Amino acid sequence: MIYARCLILLLGFVLSASAVQADGLPEVSSKPPVPIDHFPDALHAVVWRNWSLVPAARLAEVLATTPENVTDIATSMGLPADPYVSPQMATRGYITLVRRNWHLLPYDQLLQLLQIDEEEFAHRLREDDFLLIKLGNMKPNCPPVRYAEPSSAAKARAAEIKQLVERTFGDQLKQPHEPPFQFIEELSQVDPAFEKLPPPQHDADHPRFIYSYFAMFGDPLSDPTLDPFPDGLLARLQQRGVNGVWLHVVLRDLAPPTADFPEFGEGHRERLQNLAKLVERAKKYGIDVYLYMNEPRAMPESFFDRRPEMKGVPDPGSPVPYFAMCTSHPKVRAWVSDSLAYIFERVPNLGGVFTITASENLTNCSSKFTQAACPHCKDRSPSDILVEINTAIADGVHRSAPAAKVIAWDWGWARHGDASETVAKLPPSIWLMSVSEWQLPIERGGVKAVIGEYSISAVGPGPRATKHWQVAQENGLHTLAKVQFNITWEIAAVPYVPVMNLIAQHNANLAEANLDGQMLSWSLGGYPSPNLELAKLFAENPKLTVDQALDLLAESTYGKAGAAEAKLAWQHFSDGYAEYPYSSSGMYTGPQHVGPANLLYAEPTGYSPGMVCFPYDGLARWSSPFPPEIYAQQFQKIADGFAEGCQHLEAAAKAAPADKQAFAADDLSVARAAQLHFASVAQQARYIIARDQLAAAKTPEQQQPWRQAAIDELQREIDTTVRLYPVVAGDSRIGYEASNHYFYVPQDLIEKVINCEHLKQTLAP
Repeated sequence: MIYARCLILLLGFVLSASAVQADGLPEVSSKPPVPIDHFPDALHAVVWRNWSLVPAARLAEVLATTPENVTDIATSMGLPADPYVSPQMATRGYITLVRRNWHLLPYDQLLQLLQIDEEEFAHRLREDDFLLIKLGNMKPNCPPVRYAEPSSAAKARAAEIKQLVERTFGDQLKQPHEPPFQFIEELSQVDPAFEKLPPPQHDADHPRFIYSYFAMFGDPLSDPTLDPFPDGLLARLQQRGVNGVWLHVVLRDLAPPTADFPEFGEGHRERLQNLAKLVERAKKYGIDVYLYMNEPRAMPESFFDRRPEMKGVPDPGSPVPYFAMCTSHPKVRAWVSDSLAYIFERVPNLGGVFTITASENLTNCSSKFTQAACPHCKDRSPSDILVEINTAIADGVHRSAPAAKVIAWDWGWARHGDASETVAKLPPSIWLMSVSEWQLPIERGGVKAVIGEYSISAVGPGPRATKHWQVAQENGLHTLAKVQFNITWEIAAVPYVPVMNLIAQHNANLAEANLDGQMLSWSLGGYPSPNLELAKLFAENPKLTVDQALDLLAESTYGKAGAAEAKLAWQHFSDGYAEYPYSSSGMYTGPQHVGPANLLYAEPTGYSPGMVCFPYDGLARWSSPFPPEIYAQQFQKIADGFAEGCQHLEAAAKAAPADKQAFAADDLSVARAAQLHFASVAQQARYIIARDQLAAAKTPEQQQPWRQAAIDELQREIDTTVRLYPVVAGDSRIGYEASNHYFYVPQDLIEKVINCEHLKQTLAP
């Protein structure tokens, strides 16, 4: 999701959604890639970044050499000669491959590495959760990288790297690592313990639905081998009180071609068959399947050559011209309604849909607040346009499935302001959903802010949701809270954040709001975690107090002997997390997702951070509106709180009974990883402050304290990275998020140490 729309204004561009026909890759920028001075040359960097992720034979083809030469390069830097390569990296991890080669390889070599053609890659950049925006909406100008016999200087530098790697990581490199995506295999198996438990009662009137922890976001129904919801995951979610799951779909790919739109519908039969199978499997676990409707999607300009009367507003900032299918035209609305009626007739047990009709992909002409550019919509009320398309969606769904739920999410309505007018116009057959914590006022580190995104650190509900729910209820609509109880973009590299006091308080507050359900996650946050157990407890007993809920959770996860220490850990985690320097800018551009794997630079890169992808050294963007020093200070507070909490969690794990030891170990892994990520953010910020102050200093006397400060932060970053390595190597969940794949892999942490040691040498007087 392109989430806080204030971020859209910050980025200054939006990428349109998929097209039926690819229109080519974005042009290559004249801007050179970021420096990789810690490697001997680009050849060594390419081998390092792709070793253990891509087969040596394929890497050799890309570099125009032999597998033996590639292996020699790898082992010269201390990498293993014959690493395990997960076959899932090419599918479930392809974004990881794109990210790590974006600044290394030109398009042709990148496509060769990914083994896809230009049209498919262009489609993915547009369609797969705004991938091009994440990459910065531009391709650096990377020269071709071909094999050549390394020079004597390159060999010497490679030998230095090997010595550093062996000296720093030693036997850890020889220890067995948990393979990438191992968690998918584990979560796919039905735990025999679950089969002995009575299933929670299915409550269709109070939906609690969630996304998959590892679904392919863009087109999850096209490949049945990449099951978004295997039985093991469904069973675990059921035991956590979840009774619904959702999928991203594109309507024109799921519905058949029509007389008006004959180019639509390719592959729709296969997708519908896969959807029907999923719906039937989920039904066994008392789980309904919901579809995400962000429709109708924009189309390329050529689409409107024969349909000029349907052409709506242009997509602002799109690299190629895309235009809305104007929903003021009755044929467009009819297509939406008829397509949904078709889908719900052929998959009759679908739970329903939820809609986003403002922001996200360009859909109706009011969705990006630019309707004045449409001759059909310029004189219409934005709320009328939004209500009209939501009604068209509801009409289609209910034509075939009267009991299915149509949930209108108020995301982006009235530019995320008061949209009571729109809410009041919705027909009573539609449910109204609002982000709980939106517009909460906060103050952290002496800086005042207002929540304008998902946030766990701020406990809802806030004034916007409260007002919208009230208006909806007064008009006879059912209401839901959109919440994130596992993770947000405050940190997305762990499966959940164990801040149970904050989660429990949020649930207790919502229990008083008289709502009908919850959407428990966006594309991030779908792990079957103990956090979800808290939501289940309050759903079953809304009169629970926070302390009662925490007592129940602590005993169920750590036993009576470990419960008290677990609660102390959660208190420290929650107190620290409540200091989060929240801003929509920082959540998307900061290094908290990449953590210690984010490289540091001797000089400013000149690159602006991409959305949840490349933080670079963009401290001003990370910290805004907080002064950089306050930003670092606040992250240090979080890290300190988690460090204290981890000590109590270790004590809880030691006291836990044997049947809870496996969970305790996994839980401690998550907490430790989060703590080290937060510490790293503070260290990176302080390093950049010191680096820039050093560059500005005029005399050796002025330079010395900043030079030493930079070196000290580099050493702290090395220590943090080395501590994180065994955590990540032993837990394949760390660093992974469904719509971004792996933010980093263990090998990237080794590179970070190489990077920091090189900078220390560069800074040495």
